[in-house]
Amino acid sequence: MSEKTKGQTLMENLSYKKRNFFEISSKEEIDKMYAYAEEYKTFLDNAKTEREAVAYAIKLAEKNGYKPYKLGDKLAVGDKRYYNNRNKSIALFRIGTLPLETDGFRILAAHIDAPRIDIKQNPIYESDGMCFLKTHYYGGIKKYQWTAIPLALHGVIVTKEGKTVEIKIGDEDGDPIFYINDLLPHLSREQVKKPLSEAIGGEDLNIVVGGLPYPDKEVKEKIKLNLLSILNEKYGICEEDMLSAELSAVPAFKARDIGFDRALIGAYGHDDRVCSYPSLTAMFENTGTDHTVFTVLADKEEIGSEGNTGMQSCVYEDIMNAICRNFDVCPAKVRAASKCLSSDVTACFDPNFPSVFEKKNAAILSCGTAMCKFTGAGGKSGSNDASAEFVAEVRRMFAQENVCWQTSELGKVDAGGGGTVAKFIAKMNIDTVDIGVPVISMHAPYELVSKADVYSSHKAFLAFIK
Repeated sequence: MSEKTKGQTLMENLSYKKRNFFEISSKEEIDKMYAYAEEYKTFLDNAKTEREAVAYAIKLAEKNGYKPYKLGDKLAVGDKRYYNNRNKSIALFRIGTLPLETDGFRILAAHIDAPRIDIKQNPIYESDGMCFLKTHYYGGIKKYQWTAIPLALHGVIVTKEGKTVEIKIGDEDGDPIFYINDLLPHLSREQVKKPLSEAIGGEDLNIVVGGLPYPDKEVKEKIKLNLLSILNEKYGICEEDMLSAELSAVPAFKARDIGFDRALIGAYGHDDRVCSYPSLTAMFENTGTDHTVFTVLADKEEIGSEGNTGMQSCVYEDIMNAICRNFDVCPAKVRAASKCLSSDVTACFDPNFPSVFEKKNAAILSCGTAMCKFTGAGGKSGSNDASAEFVAEVRRMFAQENVCWQTSELGKVDAGGGGTVAKFIAKMNIDTVDIGVPVISMHAPYELVSKADVYSSHKAFLAFIK
């Protein structure tokens, strides 16, 4: 083999190209990656809603020595606490030894909600041999993707007496599943002429939940009554209790390996549980005591981070302010010294649809966690555009810990766009940049990611808070 020329050596030293995790990692590191992926798949199967994700996070937190926190509780260096916000979002923190006013918080911020089909408040009706639930879809979905697939029902029903009834049916072997009808191709001549966005309407996403009549000739809506009878017998509820319910239809799929080589994971809810889980595991694995680490798993990102459990809620700043008051430091100074990785997914370059990507600046599968300096749409509208100084600081952290990472943007400039929670954290005067896993088929009922990118995100978050 001939020696490299001066030009070849210079090009190798001065140019930049993405690196595939599998090509640069040792067998030991790849084995760790595969083991980590199995743990992540277990999380996905047990966290199909934000409530379930919070419950799973609390279970892991308490196993790792974290205790519940209420605003105003006294704190000391070394304390590990979590704040459960209405069972739909959670903040976890560990108090470090470095002064808050000069070191601030090291923040990891992800979201645990995902696109889905929500059940309306007055949903049950019978028509022509079937009983249905009316729905209202949640987040940015392609509606046609949710027809003719197996669905599970997850959520809670709260009775007028205040009793909370948990619903989780459709995932286990032997469970019934639920279903949204689609039109057979033999009769869909007019349907297929419509744009994809119009072929299935929002009011067409009605879920089949029954077809057996109640054995009473005097009752008009026999199938509906039979359903209500089953619900009353199984859960102790009546139709009126649906008025105070939070029920969602989610895909009745389990997380599975994709491909002969098992390098990829298919699952519902990668966006953004694929970043929320590594945020948790990085926090629990980190044994350092220097930095005060603050991890937020928020709700409602898919609809603008609204409400009292979304990232725009004051509660997260309230917790940080309470921590500052506990140590008698100025919250404004602490926020100015803080740093955040907004842990959200990005679009992965898809060779089947290359026209919407600018490949040189797109995330490539298995090339590691992806840094998106800005999101937004068009001319960076609605974006947090991270500073060059902070990007360079994060680069140094990753280099020190040998993190496999890449840069990315969300498609071509004029192709579309999207946002994350980054801008809401940046508004607190906190340096913030997006870091997350590239996803294929984002917002579909079954998304695809690389195990290498999931594990690289865990390592990236660990490097940031170390």
